[in-house]
Amino acid sequence: MQPIQPFRVFCRLGFGVSPCIRTWLVAALLLGAAGRAVSQEPAPKTVLDRFYGNIQLTNNGISLVPTFSLGDPALIFDLKFVKGRHSFEPDMRFALEGKPWAFIFWYRYQAVRSGKFSMRVGAHPALNFRTIDVVRDGEEAQVIQARRYLAAEVAPSYALGEHVRVGVYYLTAVGFDEGTRRTHFLTLNAGFTDIPLGRKLYATLSPQLYYLRMDREDGLYATANLTLAIRDFPLALWAIVNQEITSQIESQAFNWNLSLVYNF
Repeated sequence: MQPIQPFRVFCRLGFGVSPCIRTWLVAALLLGAAGRAVSQEPAPKTVLDRFYGNIQLTNNGISLVPTFSLGDPALIFDLKFVKGRHSFEPDMRFALEGKPWAFIFWYRYQAVRSGKFSMRVGAHPALNFRTIDVVRDGEEAQVIQARRYLAAEVAPSYALGEHVRVGVYYLTAVGFDEGTRRTHFLTLNAGFTDIPLGRKLYATLSPQLYYLRMDREDGLYATANLTLAIRDFPLALWAIVNQEITSQIESQAFNWNLSLVYNF
C-alpha cells in the first residue's frame, strides 16, 4: 500500500496541476451545479421525492471499510435518488489521473421509522478496479481489471436525544473473482450532530468500533469521522482517522484522510 501523499490540490487550488485533474474538477463542479438546479425544481411525486448528493475531493481515498484506502488523492461522487422509503445511491470513486477505483450501486430501504428507533436495510453490486501488468504480443502492458462483489447491509439505530444516536451496522459481501471471497464488517457506532462551534459553524462527530473478517483473517479497529460545516453553505471539510487495535489483516495500522466536500 502506497504512503499517503501531500494534498497538492488543496494547496494549489487547481493552478499548475495536470490537465486531467483540472478536467475532473470542472466535471465535479458542473455535476454539482446541475444537482442544485434539479433540487430547486422538485421532480413530480410519481418520479422522485428528492435528489441530492455530494462530491468529495480527498488526499487519500478511504474505502467503505476504512481499513483500506487508495493511497492517493481521489474524487468521489455520492448521489442519492429517493422515492418514499426507497433510495438508489450510486457511489463512484476515481483516482485523480482518471482511473476508476470503485463503483458501488446501493439500493436502500428505510424498513423502520418509529419514534426514536429506525432501521435501514440495503444491498449493492459493486466493481472494484485495480491495475495489473500483463504481457501482450510479447510486450509488457498495464490493464485495468474489475473484480465483482455483491453485498448486503442492515443498520439499526436509536436516538438518545435530538442530536445523539447510537447504532449497529453490519455489512456482508461476497466476491466472485480473484481476491477476498467473503467479508463480514460489524460496527458499534454513535453519531453526534449539529455540535455548535460558533454562530454558523458546526460539527458532526461519528466514532465507531468495528470488527472485520476477510475469509480466515480478522481484526478489531477504531475509527472516527469529523465534519466541519457552515450553515447554508455547500462546502464542508470531512476527516477520517482509522486505528488498528489488533489484526491479522495486512493493512496500515493507522490511516487518515481529509476531504473537501461539495453538497448539493
